[in-house]
Amino acid sequence: MEDVLDVYHRPYDPRRPLVCVDEKSKQLIADAREPLPPAPGRAAREDYEYVRNGTVNLFVAFEPLANWREVEVTDRRTKVDFARFVRGLVDERYKDAEKIVLVMDNLNTHSKASLYEAFAPAEAKRIADKLEIHHTPKHGSWLNMAEIELSVLSRQIATRIGEKPRLKQIIAEGVERRNGAGKGVDWRFTTTDARVKLKRLYPLIEVR
Repeated sequence: MEDVLDVYHRPYDPRRPLVCVDEKSKQLIADAREPLPPAPGRAAREDYEYVRNGTVNLFVAFEPLANWREVEVTDRRTKVDFARFVRGLVDERYKDAEKIVLVMDNLNTHSKASLYEAFAPAEAKRIADKLEIHHTPKHGSWLNMAEIELSVLSRQIATRIGEKPRLKQIIAEGVERRNGAGKGVDWRFTTTDARVKLKRLYPLIEVR
């Protein structure tokens, strides 16, 4: 926990950008019957029945010190999918960085080993050498600022969306708005706060 908190309080360095990464499943749900729009004296009406159109995965990358985020919609959330998402960060937005400082939770796909599942060894090592990874502790995924972005995203796509292209469009529009407005996170929780407020999580040391 303190490792992640210390990372959050490093000064901004474009050569070593801090990027929080997380993911979330989203079920595609379509209306069984066409909703009725609102009319004078009548609210909009939506049938309680719906049609399940499967699920997709949302990869989120959030750079808090630059107020930038990116969301990629994929069909699955395998090690290969994660590796391809990370390669995109390395080769596109952060191609000139010395290292990308990644903060992630301990999901089994969130490791350099996933790169070797997806790519040839030389390519996997090239990408891995650009990463400095910091994992949040078990039951401490709330320390990942990407979860805040996922919370905002969840409210944005709370309505029924039945098709992947429509979902991607809505997400892209929301990401563009937030990036354009420079929306960020005012993170104030420090290591000192953790030692006081989360004292119960620290081992008890008896001084004899």
